[in-house]
Amino acid sequence: MSKPSVLFVCVHNAGRSQMAAGWLRHLAGDAVEVRSAGSAPGKTINPAAVEAMAEVGIDITDQTPKKLEWETAESSDVIITMGCGDACPIFPGKRYEDWKLEDPAGKGVDSVRPIRDEIKTRIEALLADLIPAA
Repeated sequence: MSKPSVLFVCVHNAGRSQMAAGWLRHLAGDAVEVRSAGSAPGKTINPAAVEAMAEVGIDITDQTPKKLEWETAESSDVIITMGCGDACPIFPGKRYEDWKLEDPAGKGVDSVRPIRDEIKTRIEALLADLIPAA
Protein backbone atom coordinates (compact mmCIF):
# COMPACT_ATOMS: atom_id res chain seq x y z
CA MET A 1 0.00 0.00 0.00
CA SER A 2 1.34 3.43 -0.90
CA LYS A 3 1.58 6.10 1.74
CA PRO A 4 -1.35 8.50 2.05
CA SER A 5 -1.04 12.02 0.67
CA VAL A 6 -2.48 14.95 2.63
CA LEU A 7 -2.99 18.42 1.17
CA PHE A 8 -3.53 21.42 3.46
CA VAL A 9 -5.18 24.40 1.77
CA CYS A 10 -5.76 27.93 3.04
CA VAL A 11 -5.97 31.25 1.24
CA HIS A 12 -2.39 32.52 1.54
CA ASN A 13 -0.57 29.26 2.34
CA ALA A 14 1.41 31.33 4.82
CA GLY A 15 0.10 30.41 8.28
CA ARG A 16 -2.39 27.67 9.13
CA SER A 17 -1.61 25.33 6.24
CA GLN A 18 2.14 25.75 6.72
CA MET A 19 1.89 25.01 10.45
CA ALA A 20 -0.29 21.96 9.74
CA ALA A 21 2.15 20.68 7.13
CA GLY A 22 5.03 21.25 9.55
CA TRP A 23 3.29 19.32 12.32
CA LEU A 24 2.40 16.42 10.02
CA ARG A 25 5.94 16.16 8.64
CA HIS A 26 7.29 16.25 12.19
CA LEU A 27 4.88 13.68 13.64
CA ALA A 28 4.51 11.31 10.65
CA GLY A 29 8.04 11.32 9.29
CA ASP A 30 8.08 9.53 5.93
CA ALA A 31 4.78 7.69 6.54
CA VAL A 32 2.66 10.42 4.91
CA GLU A 33 3.22 12.60 1.86
CA VAL A 34 2.61 16.18 3.00
CA ARG A 35 1.54 19.01 0.69
CA SER A 36 0.26 22.53 1.23
CA ALA A 37 -1.04 25.24 -1.07
CA GLY A 38 -3.11 28.40 -1.17
CA SER A 39 -5.91 29.72 -3.34
CA ALA A 40 -4.16 33.14 -3.36
CA PRO A 41 -0.67 32.46 -1.97
CA GLY A 42 1.21 35.16 -0.14
CA LYS A 43 4.80 36.13 -0.82
CA THR A 44 6.27 34.72 2.41
CA ILE A 45 5.30 32.61 5.40
CA ASN A 46 3.85 34.49 8.36
CA PRO A 47 6.80 35.32 10.67
CA ALA A 48 4.67 34.69 13.79
CA ALA A 49 3.83 31.19 12.47
CA VAL A 50 7.53 30.53 11.85
CA GLU A 51 8.38 31.71 15.39
CA ALA A 52 5.56 29.72 17.03
CA MET A 53 6.65 26.53 15.26
CA ALA A 54 10.33 27.14 16.11
CA GLU A 55 9.33 27.28 19.78
CA VAL A 56 8.28 23.61 19.53
CA GLY A 57 11.35 22.59 17.55
CA ILE A 58 9.82 22.61 14.05
CA ASP A 59 11.57 24.65 11.38
CA ILE A 60 9.30 25.79 8.54
CA THR A 61 11.64 28.51 7.24
CA ASP A 62 12.45 26.45 4.13
CA GLN A 63 8.81 26.44 3.01
CA THR A 64 7.28 28.95 0.60
CA PRO A 65 3.64 29.70 -0.20
CA LYS A 66 2.51 27.71 -3.24
CA LYS A 67 -0.43 28.16 -5.61
CA LEU A 68 -3.09 25.48 -5.38
CA GLU A 69 -2.79 23.42 -8.55
CA TRP A 70 -5.55 21.18 -9.90
CA GLU A 71 -3.17 18.22 -10.26
CA THR A 72 -1.95 18.50 -6.67
CA ALA A 73 -5.49 18.39 -5.30
CA GLU A 74 -6.56 15.65 -7.68
CA SER A 75 -3.66 13.39 -6.65
CA SER A 76 -4.11 13.90 -2.88
CA ASP A 77 -5.94 11.35 -0.74
CA VAL A 78 -7.02 13.79 1.98
CA ILE A 79 -7.71 17.50 1.44
CA ILE A 80 -7.95 19.68 4.51
CA THR A 81 -9.25 23.18 3.93
CA MET A 82 -8.76 26.07 6.30
CA GLY A 83 -10.90 29.02 5.33
CA CYS A 84 -10.45 29.04 1.56
CA GLY A 85 -14.18 28.82 0.88
CA ASP A 86 -15.29 28.28 -2.70
CA ALA A 87 -11.72 28.66 -4.02
CA CYS A 88 -10.97 25.08 -3.01
CA PRO A 89 -11.81 22.56 -5.73
CA ILE A 90 -13.97 19.54 -4.94
CA PHE A 91 -13.01 16.14 -6.32
CA PRO A 92 -15.38 13.18 -6.02
CA GLY A 93 -14.05 10.34 -3.91
CA LYS A 94 -11.60 12.44 -1.90
CA ARG A 95 -11.70 12.70 1.85
CA TYR A 96 -12.33 16.30 2.86
CA GLU A 97 -12.10 18.01 6.21
CA ASP A 98 -12.71 21.70 6.79
CA TRP A 99 -10.86 22.88 9.85
CA LYS A 100 -12.33 26.06 11.32
CA LEU A 101 -9.24 27.78 12.67
CA GLU A 102 -8.54 31.40 13.47
CA ASP A 103 -6.45 33.09 10.77
CA PRO A 104 -3.01 34.02 12.17
CA ALA A 105 -2.50 36.78 9.56
CA GLY A 106 -1.45 40.02 11.20
CA LYS A 107 -1.27 38.49 14.69
CA GLY A 108 1.71 38.29 17.00
CA VAL A 109 3.22 35.05 18.25
CA ASP A 110 1.19 35.19 21.50
CA SER A 111 -2.00 34.93 19.43
CA VAL A 112 -0.56 32.30 17.07
CA ARG A 113 0.47 29.81 19.79
CA PRO A 114 -3.11 28.66 20.55
CA ILE A 115 -3.74 28.17 16.80
CA ARG A 116 -0.50 26.16 16.54
CA ASP A 117 -1.54 23.99 19.49
CA GLU A 118 -5.04 23.38 18.12
CA ILE A 119 -3.52 22.36 14.79
CA LYS A 120 -1.25 19.88 16.59
CA THR A 121 -4.25 18.25 18.29
CA ARG A 122 -6.05 17.92 14.95
CA ILE A 123 -2.92 16.52 13.26
CA GLU A 124 -2.53 13.89 15.99
CA ALA A 125 -6.15 12.76 15.44
CA LEU A 126 -5.71 12.74 11.66
CA LEU A 127 -2.52 10.73 11.93
CA ALA A 128 -4.12 8.17 14.27
CA ASP A 129 -6.86 7.73 11.66
CA LEU A 130 -4.53 7.56 8.65
CA ILE A 131 -1.97 5.23 10.20
CA PRO A 132 -3.58 3.20 12.98
CA ALA A 133 -1.22 1.69 15.52
CA ALA A 134 -0.24 -1.83 14.56
